[in-house]
Amino acid sequence: MVKTFDGPSGLEQARKIRPGLIVLDLMLPLMDGKDVCRAIKSNPLTTSIPILMLTAKAEEMDRVVGFELGADDYVTKPFSPRELVLRAKAILRRKQIPQEDQKIIQIGNLLIDADRHQVSIQNRVVYLTSTEFKLLFELASRRGRIQTRENLLNKVWGYTYEGYARTVDTHVRRLREKLGSMGDWIETVRGVGYRFRDEEE
Repeated sequence: MVKTFDGPSGLEQARKIRPGLIVLDLMLPLMDGKDVCRAIKSNPLTTSIPILMLTAKAEEMDRVVGFELGADDYVTKPFSPRELVLRAKAILRRKQIPQEDQKIIQIGNLLIDADRHQVSIQNRVVYLTSTEFKLLFELASRRGRIQTRENLLNKVWGYTYEGYARTVDTHVRRLREKLGSMGDWIETVRGVGYRFRDEEE
């Protein structure tokens, strides 16, 4: 485990050692934690590193901003060490390759390779966070079937957030943006959740 105490040092270590998980405090000297998160997630070499944000800010808008920047989870102070460990373990579980018989999904120009943990469109790699990859795999492997927000929270995040339905909405929006025109295949079912359109439709 490597500890750093300011934003630039943390960013440097993330690029250097590419850890399996980053616990990121938003209130950092020299460089704000949000800027560190943005820099990590915008770099193809570090974008897949999961980030657990740690902050004293508990307002919903702060959580939404954190998720929009690519954070995988958000813990507010004060917190119990046990909660932090449980959330970290949940993040690492969903980073693993989805336990599905189907390892490669091809839908139109979209190719999802679970073994390589890679997504490409027309042979162009699309860089996704581990949570975004799991969300896409969950939707695409069950294309044509509606997935409720509650089911996606349980399947992708590993446990149920208390009323955090907007977490799913935020990640779906980011996923659509990264997929470009293929993002239109993720359909919103109002009042229920989402589904990945059948190729035949």
